[in-house]
Amino acid sequence: MPSRKFADGEVVRGRWPGSSLYYEVEVLSHDSNSQLYSVKYKDGTELELKESDIKPLTSFRQRKSGSTSSSPSRRRGSRSRSRSRSPGRPPKGSRPSVSASHQADIKEAKKEARKEILEIKLTPLVLKPFGNSINRYNGEPEHIERNDVPHKNAQVQRGSFSSQEKFPLSQESCYIPTQYSLHPRREEVKLKEIDSKEEKIVTKGSTSLRTFEVTATQQKDLEFGGVPGVFLITLGLPAFLFLLLLMCKQEEPSLLNFPPPLPALYDLWETRIFGAYLLWFFLQALLYLLPIGKVVEGTPLTDGRRLKYRLNGVYAFILTSALVGASFFWDVELCYVYSHFLQCAFAATVFSVVLSVYLYARALKAPRDELSPASSGNAVYDFFIGRELNPRIGTFDLKYFCELRPGLIGWVVINLVMLLAEMKLQNRTVPSLAMILVNSFQLLYVVDALWNEEALLTTMDIIHDGFGFMLAFGDLVWVPFIYSFQAFYLVHHPNELSWPMASLIIALKLCGFVIFRCANSQKNAFRKNPTDPKLAHLKTIHTATGKSLLVSGWWGFVRHPNYLGDLIMALAWSLPCGFNHILPYFYVIYFTILLVHREARDERHCRKKYGLAWEKYCQRVPYRIFPYIY
Repeated sequence: MPSRKFADGEVVRGRWPGSSLYYEVEVLSHDSNSQLYSVKYKDGTELELKESDIKPLTSFRQRKSGSTSSSPSRRRGSRSRSRSRSPGRPPKGSRPSVSASHQADIKEAKKEARKEILEIKLTPLVLKPFGNSINRYNGEPEHIERNDVPHKNAQVQRGSFSSQEKFPLSQESCYIPTQYSLHPRREEVKLKEIDSKEEKIVTKGSTSLRTFEVTATQQKDLEFGGVPGVFLITLGLPAFLFLLLLMCKQEEPSLLNFPPPLPALYDLWETRIFGAYLLWFFLQALLYLLPIGKVVEGTPLTDGRRLKYRLNGVYAFILTSALVGASFFWDVELCYVYSHFLQCAFAATVFSVVLSVYLYARALKAPRDELSPASSGNAVYDFFIGRELNPRIGTFDLKYFCELRPGLIGWVVINLVMLLAEMKLQNRTVPSLAMILVNSFQLLYVVDALWNEEALLTTMDIIHDGFGFMLAFGDLVWVPFIYSFQAFYLVHHPNELSWPMASLIIALKLCGFVIFRCANSQKNAFRKNPTDPKLAHLKTIHTATGKSLLVSGWWGFVRHPNYLGDLIMALAWSLPCGFNHILPYFYVIYFTILLVHREARDERHCRKKYGLAWEKYCQRVPYRIFPYIY
């Protein structure tokens, strides 16, 4: 069955029969047999139109001058209506006055543009929107993702403005379809020439207003508790990390015990270790630049460009593994990392802070269209959340590189170091079963992430969040030193597992991995090619953006099945540590809070982006992460 392009309730532009003019209509229904759409004009007229006679709002460029066209219902007093004269064409006598008044407006606009503030006299116009219009459900103004295709038509509040109100130039006047080349009359050619001159004036005069408007809009949606929240997180996360590591090294790592004091800074700093960390970072950067692996394009940016990314994470992991294996033959003491674990974490923290300062400083000179949608204009908040969306040095993408390379591959290396330290400190000839399970589970997770590296390009971290302290500290410090927490715990607190218990833990891990991988694979395949015959059995809900939402398969089970699989795997990582202390289960608790918070962010974003279609999806799939619970 052919797929329909427009959803019920969507507000579009429909061509009036016998003319080349388009008017705002509401889609009522669609006949799959005749492939006709039932639409309703603003005057109440209901007609059936072909799909070729319907255009989305974004297909029309906008004329800055006042439109002289009116709806079909406003000219009922005319005697006859021929096909040569469209319903939107005014009488011939009105053309000269329009041109003269327009010339006067141009002179006035030139004077006002010099003041950098555009004062526009708008004729009061009140249009009653449809009850289920896209503006109502998607929010006004609509939040635009930086890596999404931008809407060409700006959504504005319609109403009566005072004659001297300072306001950015309205873009909701006359719509002209760009797909058609109509034969213009002599007066229309003059109007187009005037429009082009007026556009130049508006471009010069309204730049500062647009910048202010975007900034003011973004300041309404500050996350993580706003400026005070991100300030406390920035200061508290490093201290909390060292507190956890110190508690884990205690003989009795109980939460009831008084936490150990944090060491002095001079005890944490070692120049040799910081140099070793720099060597590790730039080694991974060198592997990232190797001309191996395929090159893919990311999601579209606001200007329509697609950045290119080289996928060679698996090759970097293989080469790193070869270097680590060679270190055994060179008698490199890898356990040195364990004995100086706090110093290594401190070196990574210092580097992440320096990198965050550099990222914020360079973002101050970045063009406005290269900034993150999450940035606010506040220095503290932007330092944390990231001001620039895709900071690059040439073709080297800093954010994309840090997401998977130094921290994720470093996590596997640290786990191996903990395995060797356990054998050395506990005088074992082979590592414990619990340590083997932790290393194996997390190795599978990392290899899977690197193998499916392309899926990272559609995540919130890449398309929405900037690159600041939040991602820099998270990728370079939190991932390698907290995600390896279970292996670090087992070095000083061994736990002997029985094979029946180990079998249950393995089954739980595999269950979580199957849910996680199948859900992500289904989502990525649908994003690449929604018409893939392999996905024909899946049910969808069409949205006003042109995309569809999956409402069956894994995504009909809960709204975020990948989060559910991730949490099941996190529990399987902690179970080999036993039940003597709650400390090794910190990762499960933290990860649950993280994913619930991220799910709330996804919910707000999707509700704005998909509007009514997202509400229908929530009715079809009521549970967010945990079926029958949440």
